[in-house]
Amino acid sequence: MNRKLLLTGSLLLALSSSVASASSDAQRYQVQTPFSDIKAGAAKTQVHAPLGVVHSVVTDFGRYAEHISKFEKAKVVGRHGDQTDVYLQVPILKGAAKVWAVVRFDAAKKTGSGDDEVIVGRMLKGNVKRLDATWHLSRVDDSTTTLDLELLIVPDFVIPVPGSLVSGEVAYAAEKAVVGLRSRSEALNAH
Repeated sequence: MNRKLLLTGSLLLALSSSVASASSDAQRYQVQTPFSDIKAGAAKTQVHAPLGVVHSVVTDFGRYAEHISKFEKAKVVGRHGDQTDVYLQVPILKGAAKVWAVVRFDAAKKTGSGDDEVIVGRMLKGNVKRLDATWHLSRVDDSTTTLDLELLIVPDFVIPVPGSLVSGEVAYAAEKAVVGLRSRSEALNAH
């Protein structure tokens, strides 16, 4: 049997058991993007910290592995003007394999008429076909921010399972990310 096929099937089975057991007050959902037939997995949560604090945590890319339980490595590997290149590595199958990518994050851009921001990351290279991460930070009031992550991961090979299963797994990963960065933001805000 094809090693990639076996690895992918095992990964999805391992992750599907963890998806059902996840519990947080973050909301998971899926979003269609123009980049793939597979939907992006996404999650949103409210953070009890000002937008400036949340922004500083989201853009502290090199510390993602400290605050997001799914990440094994996160290292800033370059800067190009106001863009930051980050090496990300996530172990799968209990460490038997790793998904990795170098993602270039753009500087935050204001959206709408308020203080809301969007931070977009696009894969430069990696062992998947595509990896996009889009953070949305929305000011609710002076002490509360909504944090939203849309995450698109497109495998580099055909997966013999429905795209909705892949999107569900990615939404779970997005949930772990927003919950981890919410915890870090709230801890910083408490000091």
